[in-house]
Amino acid sequence: MMLGFIADLSTNASILLIVCLLAVCVFEAINGFHDTANAVATVIYTKTLPPVFAVIWSGIWNFLGAMFGGIAVAMGMMKLMPLNDMMTIPLNENIAMVLAILVTAIAWNLGTWYFGIPCSSSHTMIGALLGGGFAYFTVHGGAGPNWDKAKDVGMSLLVSPLFGFALAIGLMFLLRSIIKKKTIFKSPDETKKAPPTWIRAILVITCTLVSYFHGNNDGQKGVGLLLVVLIAFMPMQFALAPNFNVADAKAHVQKIEASIVQAIPSDSTHLAPLAVYCRQMIAQLDTFDSKDKSGVFALRKSIQNFNRRIESADKGEILQGGVAKVARAEIKSLKGAYEFRVVWAVVLISVCLGFGTMVGWKRIVVTIGEKIGKSHLTYAQGASAELCAAATIGVSSYYGLPVSTTHVLSSGVAGTMVAEGGVKNLRRKTITSIALAWLLTLPVTFAMAALLFFLFRMFA
Repeated sequence: MMLGFIADLSTNASILLIVCLLAVCVFEAINGFHDTANAVATVIYTKTLPPVFAVIWSGIWNFLGAMFGGIAVAMGMMKLMPLNDMMTIPLNENIAMVLAILVTAIAWNLGTWYFGIPCSSSHTMIGALLGGGFAYFTVHGGAGPNWDKAKDVGMSLLVSPLFGFALAIGLMFLLRSIIKKKTIFKSPDETKKAPPTWIRAILVITCTLVSYFHGNNDGQKGVGLLLVVLIAFMPMQFALAPNFNVADAKAHVQKIEASIVQAIPSDSTHLAPLAVYCRQMIAQLDTFDSKDKSGVFALRKSIQNFNRRIESADKGEILQGGVAKVARAEIKSLKGAYEFRVVWAVVLISVCLGFGTMVGWKRIVVTIGEKIGKSHLTYAQGASAELCAAATIGVSSYYGLPVSTTHVLSSGVAGTMVAEGGVKNLRRKTITSIALAWLLTLPVTFAMAALLFFLFRMFA
């Protein structure tokens, strides 16, 4: 199927598409080894697992998390971009923007990895997407980046590390009060041997959870980025779901209309206009031609607007009782027209993330294991930090919010260090480097992507 799509492009566009797809794969592989330390630092430093086995194990679970992680986070990433506007703009402009985003994301991730700074791949990707989208908007106008969605994403990126920090402190105090056997609170340097079996089991479980949820959250981000590339190059083929069926879409709208019409006698003032709107949507579906490029783009936008209007009526309590229940169910199905899973893309990203996890991990493992606190990680600290990170990332993925695995776990480790020895137990230099990376990544990648867009479009 993919080769058939490429055949519709010119030779130069086909080559650039392949380059961009490879760049997405490179970014996701870098994401894998950049963030591997989040999962394996504790099991390596506590001598729970040998390094080689630990990274292979983590890679497998990253792969599984990406494969079975759903699409909520991926769609959240895509919603940052003015996708509907991109579909009507010349291909060379889209290529310039996509290249700017990818070059920025890869360069910043590689740079921070080289210096061993735990930096967020999520911040990097989001900053690049917003920067590229903003530069695009300044040239072409249109809707521009989705700033409302950006606020939601920014809040999740801001709050999640603070939540992980506080949760880790609380968990350490809880463990101190309920566990009498103090072996778990010793560092590997004190014991000089592998931890007891029960401690190893706990650490392997927490490592597995962080790996899976990292794949779940960050794998979806990669899928979202890949779909942005596909829509930029081939909007006609990816504007609507590959399995989109106009008859099914019409049936969903008709069910909503029927429930509204049935309820009109009790409230004709608010419901009658909605019924008319439903009939207009049905009429557009009746005349839809899947070979008409402008018609495909128009239908995508119309379905999105239809969903937003019905959802707004639901939230405003214009729709109530059975009508609201029917509307929610049918809207959920209608969203499948433009929020969909491309299986081969998910497999490709999962493989890249899993493979990347198995290489390049050592630099950041050293930072997390040795340089955040003045003492090495204890068994309890490792388990607490990873358990808090897994919980935070898992909940965020459920609600479709991208979070930084790196910063959530780093803040969790910092929280355990504070719980053990107070703020003075933190290494100021390392914490400052991590905090600066956290603060600078978004503005730097935003500016870099915007500038690269203007540069690339000169040659497009």
